[in-house]
Amino acid sequence: MSRNPFDPGPGDLPDSIPVFPLTGVLLLPRGRLPLNIFEPRYLNMVQDALATDRLIGMIQPRDDGMAAEPPLFDIGCAGRITSFSETDDGRFLITLTGVCRFRLLSEIPTTRGYRRAVADWSGFSADLDEDGPSHIDRDRLDTALRTYFQQQGITANWDSIAQAPLDRLITSLAMICPFDAPEKQALLESPDLEARARLLLALVEMAIHQGGDGEGGSLRH
Repeated sequence: MSRNPFDPGPGDLPDSIPVFPLTGVLLLPRGRLPLNIFEPRYLNMVQDALATDRLIGMIQPRDDGMAAEPPLFDIGCAGRITSFSETDDGRFLITLTGVCRFRLLSEIPTTRGYRRAVADWSGFSADLDEDGPSHIDRDRLDTALRTYFQQQGITANWDSIAQAPLDRLITSLAMICPFDAPEKQALLESPDLEARARLLLALVEMAIHQGGDGEGGSLRH
């Protein structure tokens, strides 16, 4: 997938960004993530992001507990708000387009309710380039996907899947497939598209072999 010319370059990435912790939600570079924003603190976050660089970091909590501020995984992905609308009942509908992964170094206290992190972008400069080729066996992937989607009760437009560029397909599948949080995190932390494609196929085939129990594979990260 080609890089968006409106996205920041390496020298434009900020020292800190607001972060939106969501379990099981994955954003990848050049992926598109629609979000329905309704909590007051996240309405504040979106308003503040729109007033500055439009960047928000998606990151997973390390557990599903009820703590107000659960510990976060070390690595997330920043997305730029590329679509925005308001609703009559006070919600924001936004789309984040993935820009670059980051490592969370520390958190900064805020007065607007949402969390903010000091971000280390080093080691992820390749995210700002176009994806390289993936040599995954597409026929094998297609066969596995058909079985996996059937087990999971997922409907798909197979003509569109067949015509999709492989890099876009891998990114979309990694984001939408119902893997569990550690598996989502492993996909995020894969060093490149090639490694992510191999892991995605392994997770799909693992889930098939386990009988499509809806819990993904057994990978822990």
